Amino acid sequence: MNEIIEILEKDARTSPEEIARMLGMTPRAVKNAIAKLEKDGVILKYKAIVNKEIARDEHSDVRALIEVKVAPQKNLGFDRIAERIYQFPEVASCYLLSGTYDLLVVVEGKSIHTVSNFVAEKLAPMEHVKGTVTHFILKKYKEYGDILKQPEKQRRQAITL
Repeated sequence: MNEIIEILEKDARTSPEEIARMLGMTPRAVKNAIAKLEKDGVILKYKAIVNKEIARDEHSDVRALIEVKVAPQKNLGFDRIAERIYQFPEVASCYLLSGTYDLLVVVEGKSIHTVSNFVAEKLAPMEHVKGTVTHFILKKYKEYGDILKQPEKQRRQAITL
């Protein structure tokens, strides 16, 4: 993999000047390489990884992983049904899998109820969907290679007499 991509994947805030120093290149060459990666669609966008356990408020979304069993369409395979599924605004990610289930769909909603409604009313009744299994994410420990540590809460020392 391109060394510039590897650096940006670890920290997208790394400046072209820093990357140039790391790789023994000129900042201009790094800027040109990044611009080409963006133009070619290799780099789609830059995102922050947010520890939502810390940033949580009453409007935080619930996230679920949904395994979907699909009957592939003749001459289209899984692509057409996957495309229909990932068009829903509730769907954050959609992956083709090997194994028992065909697709893994990551869904976000305001509550367990809204995610359940999405599955029951939109996803499960779709033509070619043969079954679903929903797993609600209760806690994240690591995401995209980054450990999501929470600040330690102050523990009161026990008083003994």
